Amino acid sequence: MKQYKIQITDMALSDMEEIYNYIAEKLQAPEAAMGQYNRIADTIETLDTFPERVKLMETEEECALGLRQMPVDNFSVFFHIREERVIITNVLYSASDIAKRLRDS
Repeated sequence: MKQYKIQITDMALSDMEEIYNYIAEKLQAPEAAMGQYNRIADTIETLDTFPERVKLMETEEECALGLRQMPVDNFSVFFHIREERVIITNVLYSASDIAKRLRDS
């Protein structure tokens, strides 16, 4: 089975850090924050095999970029596949204005 290298952009790492900080500090739930962070990280790690299982986004712009969206609890991991790499571009809260946040990043 083909193995892909996972590459997480600085933006995606920053997104994950923001999620952790929001849950740990604003919601005062550090254990929940660590659990959420780990669930997102563990799900990202599964993309090393068969990342094509996640369908392309349906909007024309994101589809043209080859962007895929994988849900993890109330969050979404955004990535594209380039040759032997899966590039994680963003990790966003699913109820936010995702299209706007993707354009702004």
